[in-house]
Amino acid sequence: MSDRLTTDLAAALRAARTAQGLSVNALAERSGVSRAMIAKVERGTAQPTAVLLGRLSAALGLTLSELFARTEERAPRLSRSADQHLWVDPQTGYRRRSVSPAGGAVQLVEVDLPPGAEVAYPADAYALADHQIWVLQGHLRFQEGAVEHDLNPGDCLELGEPAPCSYRNVTDRPCRYVVILSRRHRRPH
Repeated sequence: MSDRLTTDLAAALRAARTAQGLSVNALAERSGVSRAMIAKVERGTAQPTAVLLGRLSAALGLTLSELFARTEERAPRLSRSADQHLWVDPQTGYRRRSVSPAGGAVQLVEVDLPPGAEVAYPADAYALADHQIWVLQGHLRFQEGAVEHDLNPGDCLELGEPAPCSYRNVTDRPCRYVVILSRRHRRPH
């Protein structure tokens, strides 16, 4: 992660937490992430993993894409490849690129998942947005709750109700896919 993106991500997390009036302790309780780790991430002294960012953003009521969008200035309607934010998970080598302009109704995220890598997220990470996964290259084994999906190039999966999920590349070749997110419309009770 670039130093600027580390700093911007730390500031975005801290701003989201304080805007909701949450203490570090409260966010730790909601997310299951330790107070010490949250403090390190907010200071920019620890490089968070995709799983950790997913837990923190879900606890703050944000999708991971919305969290990353908060690190960007309000973008024009055109998102040039050279200007798109690229983030690399320090644990798995998972590469995440925010493709679409920040702040739009639909968010496109391109992911490169290295051979043998796995990234898992809790159900809360899927509660705020509808997700579709479109595989461009390689093979993706996607675990959606108790259901396992084997996805190949051209396959597109629309996720169902929020469930714990994992993205796995069980091959010896890279897997490239696009995650399409659209904010869920809240239904009145």
